[in-house]
Amino acid sequence: DLLPRETATRLLQHRVLEVNVWRPIRGPLRTMPLAVCDASSMRPDDFVACDLYFRDRVGEISYVAFNERHRWYYYPDMNRDEVLLLKCFDSDRAHGSVGAHAAFEHPLTPPDALPRESIEARAFAFFAP
Repeated sequence: DLLPRETATRLLQHRVLEVNVWRPIRGPLRTMPLAVCDASSMRPDDFVACDLYFRDRVGEISYVAFNERHRWYYYPDMNRDEVLLLKCFDSDRAHGSVGAHAAFEHPLTPPDALPRESIEARAFAFFAP
């Protein structure tokens, strides 16, 4: 959708990896921290495809269906000099599974905690044969 057809066709012939870089803008982050799910605790049928609407196109995103076997972790009180690298897509499943991430309401959030401010950027890596 975002590249000229010839370029996309060439790049998509080989392994494609998408990694998100996420960090708080201010810290320590105590409101709506980011949780990550251990990819080894997930299965392909845990992911539910949903449309993602943009002004000029429709993309796709995956939501996660609840399953008791999922193992979730979070990093308490993250500061702005700490980042998470999140593998969100890998066309070659031999290089490991893809996990999930989501913000959550932590029950021990102090009442005077500042609202969460965070930033996330996506990077794509296209591998040669």
